Amino acid sequence: MASTVTILIVDDNPDFCSSLADIVHGLGWKSIICNSPEQAFGVLEKSSSLISLMLLDIEFSTSSLTGIDMLAQSVRAYPTIPVIMISGKGTIENAVRSTKLGAVNFIEKNVLSTDRLREVLLSTVDKVNGHRENQELLSIIHQQGIVGRSKAMASVADKILRFGKTDLNVLITGETGTGKKLVARALHAVSRRNKYTMVTVDIPNIPRELFQSELFGHVRGAFSGALENKKGLFHQANRGTLFLDEIGDLSPELQANLLLPIEERIVRRVGSVEPEQVDLRFVSATDKDLVEAMKEGEFREQLYHRLRECEVHLPSLEDRKEDIPLIIEHYLQDHNKRMEEQKGFAPAAIEYLQEHTWNGNVRELLSTIRVVLQTTSSVWIEVADLHRMITSPINGKNAQQIAASQGAGFEFSSDRSLKDDIAIVDKLKIESTLGTCKGNVSKAAAMLGISRETLHNKIRRYGINTHEYRSR
Repeated sequence: MASTVTILIVDDNPDFCSSLADIVHGLGWKSIICNSPEQAFGVLEKSSSLISLMLLDIEFSTSSLTGIDMLAQSVRAYPTIPVIMISGKGTIENAVRSTKLGAVNFIEKNVLSTDRLREVLLSTVDKVNGHRENQELLSIIHQQGIVGRSKAMASVADKILRFGKTDLNVLITGETGTGKKLVARALHAVSRRNKYTMVTVDIPNIPRELFQSELFGHVRGAFSGALENKKGLFHQANRGTLFLDEIGDLSPELQANLLLPIEERIVRRVGSVEPEQVDLRFVSATDKDLVEAMKEGEFREQLYHRLRECEVHLPSLEDRKEDIPLIIEHYLQDHNKRMEEQKGFAPAAIEYLQEHTWNGNVRELLSTIRVVLQTTSSVWIEVADLHRMITSPINGKNAQQIAASQGAGFEFSSDRSLKDDIAIVDKLKIESTLGTCKGNVSKAAAMLGISRETLHNKIRRYGINTHEYRSR
């Protein structure tokens, strides 16, 4: 952020813009006024480094783009610029959607006062100043392919830089697919050992009978087939980093073989009694709970304490969903560059991906993005394209089965017309789907195979309150 605070005001009402600018100037700051998203993007393209904060309206009579459209694009292209949404027609849906897409606040014009705006501006700028160091940290790890701007990832970045500069052994923990290998590479990249090799030991794929030979090497004649002296992975990583991936999968018997080499940095090749000194830094990773494994006798406590001089725990994607738009944009740019395409994701599609539960974390998200980008012919990825990839088709059930499975106590009646019965089942199905989607209309529309507009019309027709499902 520039030393002088500059607020970008984007609203199609010139008088309202002038009023906002007067408040900004009263704080001793500068302002830039734009009356359309297109004009604002032009300013950002030339002067994004000067902008401290953006005040953005939701509706524009002067543009085909809405404020939501601009928000979705700006948080991807200019992630360090916080956005406060301002709306003359504030709704809970707009507020929730804006927050999910990355807005730091949402203010309704009809309750906006000079004092309220001044309070929000001062608070936001203070937070941004406080996050400046975090942004620098995140920028450094971004170079290693670790994408995010959430508080959780700022903490990870801080640990990578602090621990990486030491020679302490680091244990990386977290669910599968959270990016533990990337963190290991980042730790090596910021260390004094980065001019030398980082060697990965893929623990689950080393045959038990070859474990010692693979790690410590062997001498000729040590066993049948040992025709010459061989250096192990410990030797190959000398002066660099040895990454023990999936260390939690190593059997307790084989764990004992690592105690002395890790403690004293001394190895003995299979078939030899001569000790060899190695200069190593150990980084390990696991998705298992090693503390629980120690209690059950499945992991040696001595080895745990040797490997865990420092720990970096990676949050699940569920705990940092605000990073999903940045992850999508990062992969999208890489895809477009490699494939020489100009594809993109609709704002509703990004929101859909944020709402989905990713049990496989970032790895599963990236796999889904990769497949949909390569198998969708259209340039613009919509919710329906993603829904086809993520979910299986609804299995065929007749209306009676659907109603019964929802516990609605519904029965066909000769006293009602076919049209009335269909309407009842239609409403039941919509209510059930909204419940599944926790009130997310975009996701529900995709699951039902209808447009968002059509679903909104049905919701109004049947008098369904979507807010009831969001609180469940």
